[in-house]
Amino acid sequence: MNGRNLLGVLALVVLGLLAWELRWVLLVLFGAVVLAVALDVPITLLRRLLPLNRPSALGLVLLLLLVLSWWLVTLLLPEVLEQLKQFSALLPRLSERLSSLVASIPGLQELEQQLFRGELINRIQPVGSQLLGMAGGAANTSVQVLLIILLAVLLALDPRSHQRLLIAATPRFYRERMQKLLRDCREALGGWLAGMTLSAAVVFLTTWAGLALLKVPLALLSGLVCGALTFVPTIGPTAATLLPLAMALLVSPAKVLQVLILRLALQNGEAFLLTPLLLSRTVNLLPTVALMAQLCLGALLGLPGLLLALPLVVVLQVIGEEVVVRDVMDRWVRPDA
Repeated sequence: MNGRNLLGVLALVVLGLLAWELRWVLLVLFGAVVLAVALDVPITLLRRLLPLNRPSALGLVLLLLLVLSWWLVTLLLPEVLEQLKQFSALLPRLSERLSSLVASIPGLQELEQQLFRGELINRIQPVGSQLLGMAGGAANTSVQVLLIILLAVLLALDPRSHQRLLIAATPRFYRERMQKLLRDCREALGGWLAGMTLSAAVVFLTTWAGLALLKVPLALLSGLVCGALTFVPTIGPTAATLLPLAMALLVSPAKVLQVLILRLALQNGEAFLLTPLLLSRTVNLLPTVALMAQLCLGALLGLPGLLLALPLVVVLQVIGEEVVVRDVMDRWVRPDA
């Protein structure tokens, strides 16, 4: 290895260490980019329909979002608060029903005795401390969320200047490719956001309607939880199913089976029909890649990393296809060829 290669390797190591030290700053920046792309989609649509400049279109989009949020809050918040009160009142009944269910199954009875003897508490304690640490980290992210919103508004206000700055920092021979790469990343990320938003809305409405038809308590709250956790595929829908199942247990075991069938049908329909249809023209993530990305970033960065894992994988997939595959692997030939 000559001196130039050694210097390049050292520079990459230093950049990697610097990126790790600044990982929270980079995470906030990437979150702002994701939100800016989400704002850019309706901004572009408005500018196609109306003769507006970008600042005016951005102001109109923010105003529409505020009005829509206020309308949704006034429409849904009273019902959600009422259902939260009902949920707290139903917790004792749910505990009694679970206790009776455990008492009817011998294996679960022995497990309960071991749990109360404290044999399993010491094993579960590290996991509980990790969950508490994650919850504490989520409670301390309010400043980061405000920074993400502020940076996203600034990026959406003038994205071309930021693109030109990034392109100018690229070697001249690669600037045209960088411009195409940025455009492809934006299209993939925008398509993923639009597809997941529509998918979450469909899951919320169908879950709400299905649970209401089955006369399961807290149908609206369960639908909201299932719709929100759609943005965390693989892990989110499975965790979201626990709430409607618990509420169905208060009615009857047969109702639990009905809710389970409903959620399995909706979850599989969303995962294998709706989401692939919505994302077929933009990005197609393998379930294994999505799950590993969530596990890795969740372990490294906690809840923010878990939430931003999939959009980051969307961008990295585009970069991998354009840079690693086309620019490196496709041009890699044997020295003796």
